[in-house]
Amino acid sequence: MHKKLVLASQSPRRRELVTFLGIPFSVESPTSNEDLNTALTIEQQIEDLAHRKAKSVFEGSQDNIVLGSDTVVVLDGKVLGKPKDEEDACSMLRSLSGRTHEVITGVALISSNLERVFSVKATVTFFDLSDEEIKNYVATKDPMDKAGSYSIQGHAALFVESIVGDYYTIMGLPISRVYQELKEGKW
Repeated sequence: MHKKLVLASQSPRRRELVTFLGIPFSVESPTSNEDLNTALTIEQQIEDLAHRKAKSVFEGSQDNIVLGSDTVVVLDGKVLGKPKDEEDACSMLRSLSGRTHEVITGVALISSNLERVFSVKATVTFFDLSDEEIKNYVATKDPMDKAGSYSIQGHAALFVESIVGDYYTIMGLPISRVYQELKEGKW
């Protein structure tokens, strides 16, 4: 790859995952609106959001490949975003307790030669959670900036009964798919 990779995200988790690619990259904050377009399917909504993030950075970085991404948690067809406060985080975690939900990560790769936009889905099942477990986890502040009020790589790992699909999709970036797209494309 002759072009430099630019990650359109301030997420420390995504930054960590991009290092797996073994190529130099920089990080820029996207300036796009993060509202979901509810006229689209959930997969299309998250792909659109990832694309808008990448596009907002690409406008000032057209000699590079820009990677934008976003993740949503979906329970019973409803998107669970980041919690508004601790009470909202507790409510979301109670709704996930003992249940199976989906995590969908949308990804956009943009260069002057090519655009690839896709989403990857994983399924997560939580054990039953006690009110005390939920309260203690929320007290760590870990859920406060996470979709669905949890991070699989954090303390919430204790709540996960099973995963079907790509772990890194749940973490926030399906890095193996990103690698394949970069490897196969004429960037």
